[in-house]
Amino acid sequence: MISASTRRALRTGLERAGLLPLVHALRDWAWTWQYRELNRAYLATARNDKLPIPPARLRIRVAASPEIAWFVEGGRLGATSVRGILEKNGLTLASAGSLLDFGCGCGRVLRHFMDDGVALCGSDLNPELIGWNRSNLSPARFEVNGLAPPLPFSGQEFGMVYALSVFTHLPETLQRPWLQELSRVLRPGGHLVFSTHGARYLDQMTTDERNLFQAGRLVVRYEDRAGTNTCGAYHPEDYVRSQLPSALRVVDFIPEGALGNPHQDLWLVRNA
Repeated sequence: MISASTRRALRTGLERAGLLPLVHALRDWAWTWQYRELNRAYLATARNDKLPIPPARLRIRVAASPEIAWFVEGGRLGATSVRGILEKNGLTLASAGSLLDFGCGCGRVLRHFMDDGVALCGSDLNPELIGWNRSNLSPARFEVNGLAPPLPFSGQEFGMVYALSVFTHLPETLQRPWLQELSRVLRPGGHLVFSTHGARYLDQMTTDERNLFQAGRLVVRYEDRAGTNTCGAYHPEDYVRSQLPSALRVVDFIPEGALGNPHQDLWLVRNA
């Protein structure tokens, strides 16, 4: 198995040579071809939501795979984890009234809330993903956001916000600002659900990274690729608690509780 340090060195070399986009394009083409029969079979027999499926390049971008079954079912599991932590704490989506998927990608999770009777909105850094959503996932509303705040929404616009696999790809300079911004767009008494990479990843860290994490410090890889899947942030529980703005209070914390990605911790916080 290739070590993490070797993979990082290979990636850096390809980037410097300008070859990384070509390598990714060839990988994605081969990967999609490999799954062509499985995808055809799934579309013919297994789907029941009847919503459009984004093209392979977008599925790979948000789900790290061209497999349609994983795109749909992984999104369903993510939605289940959001519903689950709410229900565990006596809350419902219906009571929120309006819901924001922050970092919505191409609607992988949001598509599973289309029949929940709440006003749906999604935002993402990538205009191509937002464009696909606008064309295919109406009547939900979609907006492009920047890498840094603010969001293109008014204050107290949403009863609930969720952010799955978002803070896991942000450098430290953007962690607290985005928590503050999500608090701004939440109504008083509204809730935020978000996921983080936690102690599950200790055995994949270098010695220096492990020491930082165990000292309660955020560990970030590839800060220069902030907002992409390449950038990885790893959150000690105490670090997250220390970064929450005063208006956000922890209601629940479930280690490895995000069903769409069981290696992520799940948080539920309440806005004052």
